[in-house]
Amino acid sequence: MSRPRFNRILLKLSGEVLMGPEGLSIDPAVTSRVAGEIAAAREAGHEVCVVVGGGNIFRGLAAAAKGFERATADYMGMLATVMNALAVQNALEQIGVDTRVQSAIPMASVCEPFIRRRAERHLEKGRVVIFAAGVGSPYFTTDSGAALRAAEMKCDALLKGTSVDGVYDADPKKVPTAKRYETVSYGRVLSDNLKVMDASAVALCRDNDIPIVVFNIREQGNLARILVGEGTATIVTNETKESL
Repeated sequence: MSRPRFNRILLKLSGEVLMGPEGLSIDPAVTSRVAGEIAAAREAGHEVCVVVGGGNIFRGLAAAAKGFERATADYMGMLATVMNALAVQNALEQIGVDTRVQSAIPMASVCEPFIRRRAERHLEKGRVVIFAAGVGSPYFTTDSGAALRAAEMKCDALLKGTSVDGVYDADPKKVPTAKRYETVSYGRVLSDNLKVMDASAVALCRDNDIPIVVFNIREQGNLARILVGEGTATIVTNETKESL
């Protein structure tokens, strides 16, 4: 599929991406592989921001369903994203990539607070910026945090790395005949509840005209292929033309 070249991108990773076959919450080998993908994108000339979820360590919504008070559970989930951000930072710096972590919850001993202009300056200097702790408030997912940061940083696209190769009209893990979209509109994603990202994140991207590119991050080298318009992915845009 043909896609425009994106200069400044925000890469959204689920926390589960960092888990390995041994069941470790943060697998060093997997984290290093993901860091290599990010480094390759930076070396290709892209300015890269990253948001990592915390589901491999603690998922606030799931904990709330089991009896945790929702706000407390969400704050615990935000702290899990900080741990993942530091793990990705460590893996990137081990391969020589200059990196900064900025947290929406101030914790000066381990990372910078989120300051938009400072983050922009880091990107201009070629650093990878990892945003942690979501939006800093409960009741918002890291998807919403990724969409917000993509808008604030004026990113050309939000790339969502998942375990599937795009957006389907049904769950491909449950429905073998599910069909993958090449392109799909924000409206279709919202009206058909296609589970790309949560509704508030999709709406924010729609309102700021930020394309969402959904692809399989678990496939080696896939991020680089997606960024040059190759590979398999689904792009969510404001365009009305859709294709399966």
